[in-house]
Amino acid sequence: MKTYVVSGAASGIGAATAALLRGRGDRVIGIDRPGTDVDVPADLATAAGRAQAVAGVRALTDAVHGLVPAAGIAGRTGTDSAQLVSINFFGAVALVTGLHAELTKGAEDDGAGVVLLASNSITGMPGWNAPVAQACLRDDEELARSEAAKVDAVMVYPSSKAALAWWARREGVKPEWAGAGIRLNSVAPGATETPMVEEMRADPLLGSAIDAYPNAIGRTNLPDEVAAAIAFLLTTTGIVGVCLFVDGGTDAMLHPIAPQGWEVTGIEP
Repeated sequence: MKTYVVSGAASGIGAATAALLRGRGDRVIGIDRPGTDVDVPADLATAAGRAQAVAGVRALTDAVHGLVPAAGIAGRTGTDSAQLVSINFFGAVALVTGLHAELTKGAEDDGAGVVLLASNSITGMPGWNAPVAQACLRDDEELARSEAAKVDAVMVYPSSKAALAWWARREGVKPEWAGAGIRLNSVAPGATETPMVEEMRADPLLGSAIDAYPNAIGRTNLPDEVAAAIAFLLTTTGIVGVCLFVDGGTDAMLHPIAPQGWEVTGIEP
């Protein structure tokens, strides 16, 4: 039995991932907002909440074999753009870096895996805000929040998700991660039948876009399908720094040769 940590574990992709891992006999430590039925309630929008989440996990285990920071909020009309980037990017990265020692311990068995939640909006929504992603990748939360506040949340959401995919790729090959047996990767789901997507469908301005994107399978994703891809990346050795699209072929239909649109310039390697 291995021990995995999943944030956003109370619903959606996080809940599906936790259920899949538990179903195969592993232990899952769930993190989600205060008031939800999870092992570690914490508000990942704040530094104090992130520290609380890390401390809560440490109180339950000294070894983590895999981490899935799935907690996040959508870029709906009226959403606070600054809060979105704090939760989606900085909340996720704080868990990964904060649990580095526990992941290193878990990696002694057969390596450890981290799978960040990106999104196919990074290639499917042209024109998202690059300065937000650049500030995220410089680990400057104050600047990222300031830049995000200038832009509607719908264009900050892909910024936060692109930054996660880039962070996993940039950091994943470094000695402190891959060199320590910790594999960093990301998945980029398309629209997935979760409470978040249902909320987006109800958005008076943006709701119609959810089902407007083409896909090859003729439907949106199911949470279990994304969870299966996450579990694959968590446990498969030899894969580092990839962003796996799980979107029914949407990105491939929009960009038949190669993914486009998630380039972030002005970032030091």
